[in-house]
Amino acid sequence: MKIKLYKNDIPQSVKIANTIAIDSETMGLNPFRDKLCLVQISNGDDICHLIKIDLSKKKPLNLIKILKNNRIQKIFHFARFDVAVFKYNFKINIKNIYCTKIASKLVRTYTDKHGYKDLCNELLNKNISKVEQSSDWGAELTNDQKKYAATDVLYLHKIKAKLDNMLLRERRVKLAKACFDFIEIRTTLDISGWGDQDIFRH
Repeated sequence: MKIKLYKNDIPQSVKIANTIAIDSETMGLNPFRDKLCLVQISNGDDICHLIKIDLSKKKPLNLIKILKNNRIQKIFHFARFDVAVFKYNFKINIKNIYCTKIASKLVRTYTDKHGYKDLCNELLNKNISKVEQSSDWGAELTNDQKKYAATDVLYLHKIKAKLDNMLLRERRVKLAKACFDFIEIRTTLDISGWGDQDIFRH
């Protein structure tokens, strides 16, 4: 795995594939309160691009352009959180989403373990560490943090491939696509005040 770190934005010279893995690190789980600190992108080529975000200086225009590009498929794990973070901070809508957590819940109904670590372990036989998950992402990044952040996108393409086969086998491809498309609306509800309320319940 090769890690490349940039400040404030991803360089325009970086070639972006038609399908990318993407993740973010924040100071907490509340998009309104907790600042966006880091964005990770991988083309699935064993290279991870880390973008250290500082919104007090300028918006990452190249990154925003990538996020807004509907022709690029974005693979997330738990897309609901990351998409809401980007939507709140950058005031954008993100389409063409694939969420490995949702796909896992649709096909791995034999378990309640749908975390990224669980998927890496079962589907790829990879044991990853989550030690740095709850650390200070607003400070200067340590080598351990860089490795952790990069690992969070390193295997998403391979996990997607495994889950795609399972979705096809279980005949749930269309259902998954509908769920992925709804993330745009679900995150709008989240940042508009309906995050904890199930409006579909009686």
